[in-house]
Amino acid sequence: MLAVLPKKSLFATALVVAALVVPTTAQAAPSGIPYVWRVPVSSAAQAHQLDQAGFDVAESEDGAAFVIGDTAEAVRLRQAGFQPTRFDTVYKDVAPGKGDVGTASFYGGYKTAAEQEAHLNAVASAHPDLTTQYDIGDSWRKTQGLSTGHDIKAICITKKQAGDCARTPNSTKPRFSIIAQIHARELSTGELASRWIDYLVDGYGTDADATAILNTTEVWVVPVANPDGVDLVAAGGNSPKLQRKNANNSRGSCTGTNIGIDLNRNSSFKWGGDSNSACSETYQGTAAKSEPETVALESLFSSIYPDQRGTSDTAPAPTTAKGTMITLHSYGNDIIIPWGWSQTKAPNDAQMRAFGKKMAAYNGYLVGTNAETVGYDTTGTTDDYTYGVLGVASVTFEVGASSGTCGGFFPAYSCVSSTFWPKNKGAFVVAAKAAAAPYQS
Repeated sequence: MLAVLPKKSLFATALVVAALVVPTTAQAAPSGIPYVWRVPVSSAAQAHQLDQAGFDVAESEDGAAFVIGDTAEAVRLRQAGFQPTRFDTVYKDVAPGKGDVGTASFYGGYKTAAEQEAHLNAVASAHPDLTTQYDIGDSWRKTQGLSTGHDIKAICITKKQAGDCARTPNSTKPRFSIIAQIHARELSTGELASRWIDYLVDGYGTDADATAILNTTEVWVVPVANPDGVDLVAAGGNSPKLQRKNANNSRGSCTGTNIGIDLNRNSSFKWGGDSNSACSETYQGTAAKSEPETVALESLFSSIYPDQRGTSDTAPAPTTAKGTMITLHSYGNDIIIPWGWSQTKAPNDAQMRAFGKKMAAYNGYLVGTNAETVGYDTTGTTDDYTYGVLGVASVTFEVGASSGTCGGFFPAYSCVSSTFWPKNKGAFVVAAKAAAAPYQS
């Protein structure tokens, strides 16, 4: 997972003060409860060794990788020659009375995949003049004929005129798209997508930004790109499962949350440089676009955006290119620009940085490439596909801090309203308004 050591160290001071040394006995914490462990590493090779050994490496910073696991994982790290210290809890406090799981919410209010689907249906029914809903493909479980499988849903939002929201790249209006929960355990991302949908449809005619966007632009949203994975996460209720990948359990002898293929390493553009270990959290699958969820997303993108970039890695998208895309992930408070697959600057690097900084003016996130933010290379990613193949101005948001109540994969649900939505609403507005000419200042 970790190809290079990162160049940022946002939390080093806090770590020195707050990290807890792991005792040699298992009495420090209840067995089975996951924590985030800070693991000092001296090189990129050591960081990579952790991932190859099957540890769940969530992120890194100068001189350290962060691994998720219980006290048994800490013991295994020590046996492998590492010296972990406990950095943060995975689970945060859950508000009383918010523990229901099913077609309702879980872990304080987060939507299940079924509830996200019901929300889209309700929005489409209430706003036929603004929305068109699409079934863009099937989840892995559905392709296996399992009743627990899902259709993958997208919604197009605009003040509809003749020809709007058609799945054709030759649209009259420019397009902005957001996808969320391609990594199922990144809970805040699906909620942000849902809030964005509600902001647009409820604000049309009363909110100046929402009205201006929908009068001029098509907004496409996939609130849950990995619904099977979200089912697995939600099955844990107030102790959500740490399922990152899809539900494909046909590879390897993986168990628990190690099953599946990382859908953000499975795209067809520059696939093949990530993990071949089936139980790794960054397992790329047996071939490019091997997973139905990846097929669904690439089919959507290629049907709504024209091909605006040459085939050479050094060919820039022209300044006349249209279209913007954000893929929502967590965590790190970053806006990541292409390339992910290479540390060579993308041909539109300067323009993408300028675009990123306009959004960062609202959320305060760090703008940069993988090496400048999360600290590792990625191949077969969604944003490299939409930029590399189609020339769309595409970025990854890493939502939330690394620690604390509003940090990690499972932040308190209250953080969506208190922090994530207020910070990112303006950034989304910037991205939508830039869709007509993202590479122009």
